[in-house]
Amino acid sequence: MPTLPSHARYVVIGAGIHGLSTSMHLAHKLAARGVADARIVVIDKIGVGAGASGIACGVVRNNYYQPAMRELMAHSVSVWESDPESYSYHPVGYMQISPEGMREQVGRIYEQQKAIGYDSVFVEGEAESMSYMRGLLHDWQASGITSVLHEKRGGYANNIASLRGLAAKARAAGVEIYEGVTVTGLRRGSGGHVTAVETSAGTLACDEVVVAVGPWINSIWNMLELPKAVTIKGRDGKLNEGIPMWHYMALQEGTLGVDPNFQKTNDGAMPPVIHVDTDAPLYSDRDGKLITDQLWGLYYKPDFHFGGVQGGAMPAAVDRPADEVRVDPYGPESPEFVVTDNFADMWTSALAFCQKRFEGRHGAYKKEPSGGIGCFTPDSFPVIDRFCQNVYVIADSNHGYKMIGVGELVADELLGTKRALLEPFRFSRYAEGRLHPVSNSPFPWS
Repeated sequence: MPTLPSHARYVVIGAGIHGLSTSMHLAHKLAARGVADARIVVIDKIGVGAGASGIACGVVRNNYYQPAMRELMAHSVSVWESDPESYSYHPVGYMQISPEGMREQVGRIYEQQKAIGYDSVFVEGEAESMSYMRGLLHDWQASGITSVLHEKRGGYANNIASLRGLAAKARAAGVEIYEGVTVTGLRRGSGGHVTAVETSAGTLACDEVVVAVGPWINSIWNMLELPKAVTIKGRDGKLNEGIPMWHYMALQEGTLGVDPNFQKTNDGAMPPVIHVDTDAPLYSDRDGKLITDQLWGLYYKPDFHFGGVQGGAMPAAVDRPADEVRVDPYGPESPEFVVTDNFADMWTSALAFCQKRFEGRHGAYKKEPSGGIGCFTPDSFPVIDRFCQNVYVIADSNHGYKMIGVGELVADELLGTKRALLEPFRFSRYAEGRLHPVSNSPFPWS
């Protein structure tokens, strides 16, 4: 069992993308101010990257219908680009490929990307979209596509490698990381602020707490005695009461066990990350049976870390109250929240729908469990805010891994400088009706 110090100025709970990024940037900013005695301690119940960040698909994109998300992601992409080697970042780009029902909204994304200087190309029309895609991938065959948004920035990162790189940078800046330390309680002062974090390795007194625990946010939220349900002011001005603060979804991802080079482009390069949403009927590549005639989507990329072509599809709701959802054991070790055979059929058939080279490849789907669960806010967008006076919560609503830049912004706010990029993600938006616009995508986070 690690031996914790008796006191730290900052205690960061969670050694995933947000906890490590926040602690690293905070250490750098304190050093720049000449502050040498502000101890920063990161604790994690298992270890660096043991949660959602460690099994993330690793996609880095700006493709959001919500202006606030686009601006926040443009900032995060810049952070990924600042040290691609340490972050194991591959800037191959990202493509949003859509049907007619999404064309107008995707066109707005493109216009607003231009407005913030984010390099992308927008193609409209079914014939034009097919021509553009076949110019990149000769065997492209997805039907019913009427727009392609090709982001020239973005791409993906190898998750565990990037987290280890981030942890190394944090440690080099003086951050102390303690693994195998479980939070068991939060000691409160008379004013409601947190005076100490109680853990399996003892009590750690503190001045500030940063909560960055991904899918475990509900348990820490309960320790803080924050509301289990919220009132949301709708766009019509009506108050919607008793909305659960947290709900869970199973994240459906997998890997096709082929040589990653199998997916190279016409000119021999590694392709962008491909995301397809479509309302075309999807038939099984195994037996020809109809899988769905509703709007569906998938994303995929070649990845040497995963050893094949890796990606996922729409999440599946976990139909139980948040307090009843079993988060542990997390990810591939969980017998409860892994992808099913139905997903394997859907995803490999979707790959074949998109590109001829994937036809008849269902047997190459890797059988090992994949996926985990994500904890989502009422509107499926992050809550990034201060609570209980000295507790800063980064609840990413499963947007986490790609949002590496949030840590730099939070570090500024911990030191007293408000960052405008975070204002749209305050908890108060629910009561005030400052809600993010909703897209037509089958993915709740787009």
